[in-house]
Amino acid sequence: MPEPPAAPTFLAMNQISPESPVVSLSKSAAERVKVLAASEGNPSLMLRLAVSGGGCSGFSYGFSLDSETTSDDRIFEYHGAKLVIDDVSLDLLQGAEIDFVDDLMAASFRVTNPNATSTCGCGTSFAT
Repeated sequence: MPEPPAAPTFLAMNQISPESPVVSLSKSAAERVKVLAASEGNPSLMLRLAVSGGGCSGFSYGFSLDSETTSDDRIFEYHGAKLVIDDVSLDLLQGAEIDFVDDLMAASFRVTNPNATSTCGCGTSFAT
């Protein structure tokens, strides 16, 4: 049985209120973020998730590692790893879970987004 999502730790910088949209980061995803940050020699790296227009379904997910934030970013901490999402993307990701899956098809971050009305076959784009 999967472990229930941990409650987010909101950081002082760019703190969001409990009424704001929230996403979760699985333990597997958090562990992968920490491994990637360590391999880059920068343990302060955070996983940035952004939603942009485009992709085969209308919107696409973009993942990157980042050590910088802007005033419209929200920072969450789960299982010792930090997740950064800008305000616009956060509106489209309310209630989503970010997981890391390593299977026969690929090793990748995956988003389970309850706001998506359809997704593409590769799982990197969606429509609302």
